[in-house]
Amino acid sequence: MDRDGIAAVVAELTLAEKVGLVHGAEDVEGTATGFVPGVERVGIPPIRLTDGPLGVRTDEPATAFPSSPALAATFDPDLAERFGRALGREATARGQDVLLGPGTNLIRVPHCGRNFEYFSEDPVHAGAFAAAVTEGIQSAGVVATPKHYVANSQETRRAEVSARVDESVLRELYLPAFRDAVEAGAGSVMSSYNRVNGTYASEHERLLTDVLKGEWGFDGYVVSDWFGTESVVDSANAGLDLQMPGTSVEELLESMGVAPDAGVEPTDGDAAGVDGTEGAGAAGEEAAPEGLFDAAADSPFAGGMPDPTSGGRYATELGPAVERGDVPESRLDDMVTRILRSLDAVGHLDGEASGDGEAGGDATTGALDTPEHRDLAATVATRGTVLLKNDGVLPLADDADVAVVGPNVDEALLGGGGSSEVTPFVRTTPREGIEARADGAVTVAPGLPRVEGISMFEAMDGAGDPGEDEVAPEGGPDDPGAVDAEGDDERSVDIEGAAAAAAGADVAVVFVRDRATEAADRDSLRLPGRQDDLIAAVADAADRTVVVANASGPIETPWRDDVDAVLAGWYPGQAHGEAAAAVLYGDADPGGRLPVTFAPEDAYPTADERRFPGVDGEAVYDEGLLVGYRHFDATGDGPTYPFGHGHSYAEFRYEGVEAVGPSTVEATLSNVAARPGREVVQAYVGVSDTPAAPAAPDERIRPPRELGGFAAVELAPGESTTVEIELDERAFERYDASAGWTVDAGEHVVEVGRSSRDRRGSATIER
Repeated sequence: MDRDGIAAVVAELTLAEKVGLVHGAEDVEGTATGFVPGVERVGIPPIRLTDGPLGVRTDEPATAFPSSPALAATFDPDLAERFGRALGREATARGQDVLLGPGTNLIRVPHCGRNFEYFSEDPVHAGAFAAAVTEGIQSAGVVATPKHYVANSQETRRAEVSARVDESVLRELYLPAFRDAVEAGAGSVMSSYNRVNGTYASEHERLLTDVLKGEWGFDGYVVSDWFGTESVVDSANAGLDLQMPGTSVEELLESMGVAPDAGVEPTDGDAAGVDGTEGAGAAGEEAAPEGLFDAAADSPFAGGMPDPTSGGRYATELGPAVERGDVPESRLDDMVTRILRSLDAVGHLDGEASGDGEAGGDATTGALDTPEHRDLAATVATRGTVLLKNDGVLPLADDADVAVVGPNVDEALLGGGGSSEVTPFVRTTPREGIEARADGAVTVAPGLPRVEGISMFEAMDGAGDPGEDEVAPEGGPDDPGAVDAEGDDERSVDIEGAAAAAAGADVAVVFVRDRATEAADRDSLRLPGRQDDLIAAVADAADRTVVVANASGPIETPWRDDVDAVLAGWYPGQAHGEAAAAVLYGDADPGGRLPVTFAPEDAYPTADERRFPGVDGEAVYDEGLLVGYRHFDATGDGPTYPFGHGHSYAEFRYEGVEAVGPSTVEATLSNVAARPGREVVQAYVGVSDTPAAPAAPDERIRPPRELGGFAAVELAPGESTTVEIELDERAFERYDASAGWTVDAGEHVVEVGRSSRDRRGSATIER
C-alpha cells in the first residue's frame, strides 16, 4: 500500500476508530506484550507487540539468545544482523508483528540493572549493533523498536529521575545509536520513562518531533514504555504516537495471567513470570507483590516502576481532547498514519508476513527453534566470550581431570530479570557441557548454595544482591529451594569441599555469576554472596584455576592475580554449557572483546552520587564525554581490563598501518601462531593537539581518542591479510550547540590495535 492508499484508509476512519489505533487494549489471546485490535471494517488487522531483546517473549518457549553485551563483544555486526533476522522470524512464528528491541541505551553506569540488554559504552560501537539488529528484525517482516529513547542510563528511580545532560554530550554519546537504528529502517522507537533536562521523554517535543522526526527524517511511530506517559494532551502534541499498554491495571494483570490476590505461585517452574514492565505474556500465573500498583510515595513505584494511575489514557481522554481542539485532528491522523506506514513497510497490512512456525521459506517466513537458530545462539555465546587473562592454562587438554566448581553449575544462565526473560526449548548447563566434552574425569563441587536470579518484583520489594549475612554459615543449609545436582538434598555451604575437589584435579573451573534485573540497579560490582571467597579458596588449593564470570556487565575481580585464567561469559543463554566447553577446550577461539571497561567501582565517573543515582531527583551528567574508556584515557587511571580487551589462543602481528583515504585506514595482520584465531582490529581517532583541559570554562574536556571503527578477522596459522577499516565520520566530529556538527581542521591521529590501551601502529589523516 502506498502513501496515498494509507491516506485514503485514514480518511475513512471515524474519530473513535482512529483513537482505537493509537493505544493498547486487552489481548484476549493473552500472548502479546501489547495489543491493538485493528479496524476490521477497513482491513486493518490486529497488531501484536512482543518483548524481545534476547529472544521472543510470549506465553510459549523460544530461542533464548545470549545477552546484548555478549553479542556486542563479538564486534561482528554481520552476526548481529543474523541475530536480528532470527528474532524477527521467531516473532512471526509466534504471531507477533512488532518486536520491542533492540536495547539501544549507552552503558554509562556499570551498576545499571539493565546493562545486559544494552550493547556498549561507546556510541560508534553501540550504533553499529543497534543498526545491524534493527536491519535484521525489519528484514524478517517485523517492526523493530529500539529503546529506550533517551538517556535511560539507570534503573534506580527510572520513572522520575531527570538526566541533566548538555546538548553536545547528548548528541555525541546518547543519541547516535538511536539515529543509526533509525537509518537502518526501524519502524518504531520506544520513549523512556525518565526525564531529560526536566521534561519526560514521552512528552519531549524537541527530542521526539524536532530531532527524531524532523532532523533524522524518522517516519515511523513512537511508542511509550508501559505506563510511561504523564499526560494525554502533552504527550500526543509532543510526538508520542502509541500509548502502551493503554489498559487499566486490572485489565493488564488479567491479560498477563497475574492473579489479583497474593500468594499464587507460578504454575510452570520454568516460566519467566511477569517480571517486565514491558512484559506481558507470561508462561505461568503469578501474583503481583502487595502494593505493586499503588501510587503512594512509599510503594515500589518510588523505585523503578512507573505509576499506572497517572498520565491519563488515550482510550478515554484523547477523543475529547481532539474534539476540544487541545490536540489537532491532523496530529491524530499523523499518529495513525505513522503506525500504518510502519506496519505496511513489513507487509502487515497486506498479509504478506506469515506465522507458520516452520523452518525454511523466504525472509519473512516464521521460523522457531530451528537448528540454524540453535547454532546461532551457540555461535554468539562462543564468539562473545572474552578471554581476559590466560597464563597458559587454556585451552584445556582433552584428558585433563577437571573440577567444576560454582553455585550455579547445574543451571544455564539465560539472562537477567524483567521483560527480556525467555523460556527456551532446550538448554545446556556448564556441568553438562564439560561432561560431554571432557575425556578426563569430571568432579562437580558447587561449594555454595545456588545464587538465585532476582526478578523485577523482588527488586521492587526490596530484595537486593545477597550479602554474606544472607548466606547460611559454612556447613549449614541454604534456602529450601536450592537442591543438589540430583535434586535430592538441600545444598550446604561447603567451600572446603570445593577446595578439596579442586586440589584433586588437574585444573579447577569456577563458574560465578552476578544478579541483575530491570527496575533495580546492582548495589555493588562485587560478586554476590561468598563467591569471591570460593574463588580464593579454590585458587589456593588447585594447581591451576580458571574463572568463568557470567555477569550482566563489569564486575570487580579481586582474585584475578591468584588465578590462571579469567573468562567473561556474560549471560550466555540456552547454549551456556555448550559454548563454555567449546572455548575452554579450544574447539573455538575466544573471539570476544570487551564492549565495556572493567574497573573498581569507585574508579568510574558515576561513583559520584550526583551522577548516579542522583540527588533530589536529578542525575547530573557533568562527566560530559568522559564515559567508559574515554574517562580512563583522559584521567590516566588504569582500568582493570580496558574497552576492547580480549586475548586469543592465537598470536597476531600488526604491520604497515596507513591511511588510504579521508576516512579509511589499512593494517597488515598476520597470525604467527600454529593454530587458527580470531582478532578484532580496532581504530581510535584523536587530534594531534588534543588539550588536556577545556579551552574555555563552558567547554567540555574531550577524550584523547575515540573509537572510529573496527573489523573482526579470522586467520589460519601463518595467514596474513590486509584489514581495511572504514572510520565513522563522528569520530572526527564534535557537536557545537551553536554551529552544529563541526570537524576540527588539522591532523587526526588514527591508532590501530587490540584495545583502547593496546595500540600497535598509527597513521595520520588530514582534515
